[in-house]
Amino acid sequence: MMARLSCLLLSFWWSGWCVALSFDEIQRAGVIKVGVYRDFAPYSFIEQGQAQGVDVELARRIADTLEVDLQLRWMIADENLDDDLRNHVWKGHYMGGGVVDLMLRVPYDRQYAYKVDQDGLVINDLVHLFGPYQEERWSLLYDNEKIPQFQTYAVFQYQPVAVEIDTVPDFYLTGAFQGRLRERVHHYIRLGDAVDALAQNKVSAVMGMRSQLQWFRPSLQRYQETVGPSGIGKQHWAIGMAVKDSYRQLAYAVTDIISAMVTSGEMATTYQHYGLTYEAPDHYLGY
Repeated sequence: MMARLSCLLLSFWWSGWCVALSFDEIQRAGVIKVGVYRDFAPYSFIEQGQAQGVDVELARRIADTLEVDLQLRWMIADENLDDDLRNHVWKGHYMGGGVVDLMLRVPYDRQYAYKVDQDGLVINDLVHLFGPYQEERWSLLYDNEKIPQFQTYAVFQYQPVAVEIDTVPDFYLTGAFQGRLRERVHHYIRLGDAVDALAQNKVSAVMGMRSQLQWFRPSLQRYQETVGPSGIGKQHWAIGMAVKDSYRQLAYAVTDIISAMVTSGEMATTYQHYGLTYEAPDHYLGY
């Protein structure tokens, strides 16, 4: 049975949304609730009334393979990942809405998954992080007519650069080189607005996540891409998924689906459909 996509923008407290379901319960109910971030192109967004994006396609593929219907839950990012996992995976938001069976686009980091508090207790013991399916990284998109030979980020002592506000690139550029770049850093609410500023010649470069820069990138050949700075901390990281810790069987089933997509090339094709460069996590090296 082909899964039917139903994008539910629900906020009321209905019992079907209050708790996540186990793998067997999902099979019996015939539906899986998957959380994706709202207005987060090219991963998950609505265009002309239709759900679009890499993560939406992935959610569809998971539902189709499990032969259940798909209900998308559009998540709004909170202050940090801990909050998002609490609100959408194991507890639910205090304003209601319940939790999902599966959450996508979760940074996958074993140290984070097993980090402990001051008493030595695992902080994220109610969540199971698994299934890395993409390697994401910081990149710089620049105008090579203004910066013909990009060599160092020190060039932004003289050239204006745009970032999305309150992001890692923002914190890095305003603090790097003893703050000497700060006056040249232009802040925007959305990365897409920052790229628009580049296309309008208001800035010479934009720094952000590579996939988003590729999605918003102007079509002119003069815009070039280079890797993020070495001093930024983590230049690249894996993106995976999360379920409630007690629902490992669902995680195993979804992992098999994801692995088949990566190793068969289907995952890369999905990314290419949105004009993105796909990079598999180190987990799949050698396949």
